[in-house]
Formats: sequence, C-alpha cells, structure tokens
Amino acid sequence: MTSRNPAPRAGAIRVGIGGWTYEPWRGTFYPEGLPQARELEYASSRLTAIEVNGTYYGAQKPATYAKWRDETPASFVFTLKASRYATNRRKLAEAGESIRRFVHSGIAELGPKLGPIVWQFAPTKVFDAGDFGAFLDQLPDAVDGIALRHALDVRHPSFACPEYLALARQRGAATVYTDSDDYPSIADRTGSFAYVRLMRASTAYKAGYAPHALAEWEKRLRAWAAGEPPDLPHVEDAPPARAGGHGEVYAFFINGAKERAPAGALALLDRL
Repeated sequence: MTSRNPAPRAGAIRVGIGGWTYEPWRGTFYPEGLPQARELEYASSRLTAIEVNGTYYGAQKPATYAKWRDETPASFVFTLKASRYATNRRKLAEAGESIRRFVHSGIAELGPKLGPIVWQFAPTKVFDAGDFGAFLDQLPDAVDGIALRHALDVRHPSFACPEYLALARQRGAATVYTDSDDYPSIADRTGSFAYVRLMRASTAYKAGYAPHALAEWEKRLRAWAAGEPPDLPHVEDAPPARAGGHGEVYAFFINGAKERAPAGALALLDRL
C-alpha cells in the first residue's frame, strides 16, 4: 500500500473526510476487495486527517482510541466531535459534568494524534455571552498530559458578532468556518489554528467541487495558515497576513454529496 501521508510540520494544512466507514466509498475510494477492517489504515495512508463524528453520538472505549492510534501513520491526526450531551442543552453553563465525562473517556489514548475537539452547537442555540462564556471556562487545557485544542461549531446567526469573537479569542478557541448556506460562515480567526468544513459537495463534479472552486479553496487554506482569507465572510475586517505565519489548518469534505468526499480531499491535497 503506497502512502502519501506527509511528515508533520509547523503550519501544516491537513485535509480529510468525516469518518471512514461508508458503503459508497467501497470500490471507489477503497480498492475492491479491501477488508473493512483495513479501511482506516487505507484512508489514513491517503489523507492527513479524519473528523470522527461517532463520538458526538456516543462514548468510545479507551481501547478503541488506542486501536485507531496504532492503525494510522505517525503524522496522522484525528479530530473528535465532542458529545452532544455537552452542547445540546438549554444552559451551557451546566455542561461541566458532560464535558468532563467526554474528555476523560479515553481520548488521551490517541496521544500526539489527537487533534482539535469540535464542540457543535444546535442551530437554535442563540448566543448569550454569559452562558457561552461559562461554557468556555469549563473547557480543559489538557487531559493526562495531552494538550487540548478546541474548535467551536456555532450554527446560529447571532454568533456573528464581535462579542462572540472576543470570548472565543480570550479562551483561544477556534471558530469553525462552514462552507454552507444553512449555517453562518465566520472566517474571523479566533484560535491558533483554523478549522474548515466544506459542505457544498455536488454529484455534478467528480471531486464534489468544481476545479475552479478547489483552486479557490487551496488559496484560502494557504491564507489561513498565515492569517485569514480576505474573500470570505468576516464579522470584523480581516487582518493582514503574518510574515512567516505557521498556524495549522484543518479542512474536511463533509456532508453534501458524501460519496464525493474522498475524491475532493485527494484533489485538494494534490493542489497543496
């Protein structure tokens, strides 16, 4: 099996997909006859990151995280969607126990392969500075000696405001940029890394996105590595790029025409 997974570096731009178990990928992305037990091994040899969505719906065992760690290349990274029990609640300030339960569920078994944790909020969750700030105050900086980074997937238009940006920046949490008509698209950088979810994949294109669209996303991801892309929706004016900028960038083809996601990720990696 030929691997294209590069060695990690400062300012890496990582591109991947959501999950790795999906029947339409068998015989298209995955070679015919590849055992399902080897799909993670194969996907991680071709891509540089995977967003795990199953952790949003239910807890995984520490042994499962250890297995994922051992089946993937040294430079590979998993991002984890945090438990819905922590984020889908009326009062976020009361999420402390659910946050702790998720963080201490065994995610530290991933070791250096543990990427950002994504906290996804309901589209109906309106921004409340006091309640949201109390939630952010409960996000831990580390677990079992492993540093944690947090990405906030906010889905109500009320979050597109300077007050939210200030809170996220104070806590060093990134804001997920969502390429979608259904949720707010906020390109303002609030953390040390950028996190992008590409959700407009269409069956009209082999890679889900048209070639010219992939070219634009290549430019944007490179811009995020040094600052912020100026051509995307901002709450505040985009700052100039930093000379020698080295922030990590994570981009995932997820949702839309999901069957096209691996082809889109591979096409974008080729451009990068």
